[in-house]
Amino acid sequence: MKKRNIFIYCILALMVIAAFAACSSTRTRESTGEYVDDSVITTKVKSLLAADNFLKSFEISVETYKGVVQLSGFVNSREAVNKAGQIAQGVNGVRSVKNNLIIK
Repeated sequence: MKKRNIFIYCILALMVIAAFAACSSTRTRESTGEYVDDSVITTKVKSLLAADNFLKSFEISVETYKGVVQLSGFVNSREAVNKAGQIAQGVNGVRSVKNNLIIK
């Protein structure tokens, strides 16, 4: 019975270690917490762009990976490109902005 309990504790310990390893980040993969943080950043940037009267008429895609926001889509002026970049940069948690907006 004692050996069985030790075996069960070892298996449980290995399962806990495996769970922590599965949630950790690597260079090419986000951790669960980073994914949630990036989702929040993306949502905030999208809502701020949609709330802006000048930018709401443009279709601007927003993607976030490890705090780096990428803006893509088409706008009609350099002013729109700059304003979208400034809005994205102003969101808490944004490390940098890759502004790939194209002027039509």
